[in-house]
Amino acid sequence: MSEPILKRGACAVVGAAESDLGHVAAGMSPLDLMGQATARALRDCGLTLSDIDGVFATTSQSRMPTLALCEYLGIGPRHQDATNIGGSSFMSMVAHAHFAIQTGLCEVALIAYGSTQRSRGRASVAQPDSNPHEDPYRPVYTASSYALAASRHMHEFGTTREQLASIAVSARQWALLNPSAWEKEPLTIDAVLNSRMVSHPLTVRDCCLVTDGGGALILTSARRALDLRAAPAFVLGVGEDLGHYNISSMQDLTSTGAVRSGAQAYAMAGLTACDMDVVQLYDAFTITTLLFLEDLGFCRKGEGGAFVMDGNIAPGGTLPVNTNGGGLSYCHPGMYGIFALIEAVRQVRGEAGARQIPACETALAHGNGGTLSSQSTVILGNASTLH
Repeated sequence: MSEPILKRGACAVVGAAESDLGHVAAGMSPLDLMGQATARALRDCGLTLSDIDGVFATTSQSRMPTLALCEYLGIGPRHQDATNIGGSSFMSMVAHAHFAIQTGLCEVALIAYGSTQRSRGRASVAQPDSNPHEDPYRPVYTASSYALAASRHMHEFGTTREQLASIAVSARQWALLNPSAWEKEPLTIDAVLNSRMVSHPLTVRDCCLVTDGGGALILTSARRALDLRAAPAFVLGVGEDLGHYNISSMQDLTSTGAVRSGAQAYAMAGLTACDMDVVQLYDAFTITTLLFLEDLGFCRKGEGGAFVMDGNIAPGGTLPVNTNGGGLSYCHPGMYGIFALIEAVRQVRGEAGARQIPACETALAHGNGGTLSSQSTVILGNASTLH
């Protein structure tokens, strides 16, 4: 049996930070937000711009994001990667950066994102491609695609609207513990059900926020990480899967590529779902949280509705999920994946404040892109997980 290409724990996240979030882009560009987050992430770990020799970046508001960001920062890296597979891009970039560092393509990697989609509106971001199989039905992109998945799950497994709504309520409960979260008021199941319908059966409270914001991660080798300012979050496992581009080509609306990306990440980490202390899931819509809980092995297929309704993913539950408030209540500037990673890093470092999970050693961060199209999973751990 051949040795795995990526070595468990050979790379670590040593810096993690957001830019300003919410509605902040008066006079600011996506590059400004990337730069702000980068400066904060470098300060977090004690490195400087001159240390960065690998740049990984994407945004839907730039045609050539790594070129634009390197010019903005005034750096000339040895290696770059502008992967764009939607919101899961950043988890995939962790895997790509891990490979680049392990093989000597670079020593210090920056992963960055920025978006001003709230301030500048939908016209400022890339629009969906024309699809003759979907366009005649005038779908609300991307809500109608996820509504299809929600409807199918409800039909096939008896999942209820109340169960989906409870996911939004749990996310809001976590957000109330996060000073940086956009939403500041409690939420009830009735409020979710009675809010404005977007695409049946999903109401506006089943849908993610629309905010401005950016984020950055700094990665380096495990050896170098031990000499830096912050406690490292070691990359234990990664995995990704590409399924389809358009929702009309998805073979099974109730089963995503997270089944495969999660299996790859668990195998590399030598861990299982039962070993995860905290879970950060891409929650563009309430249905995505439910699907990923099932597909990543935290409950059986079809049992996600009952699992979330019982309060398992809320504060005090058996499985802390989206402890920052998620895309539903914390922030969602178009591509949320990097923010799930930032929260995973903070949890394994013990830096999450009022929402900190006690004795957190492992964290799973899962990204989703397009219309349940791309899935990417990252498992992080603190130093105790290397032994």
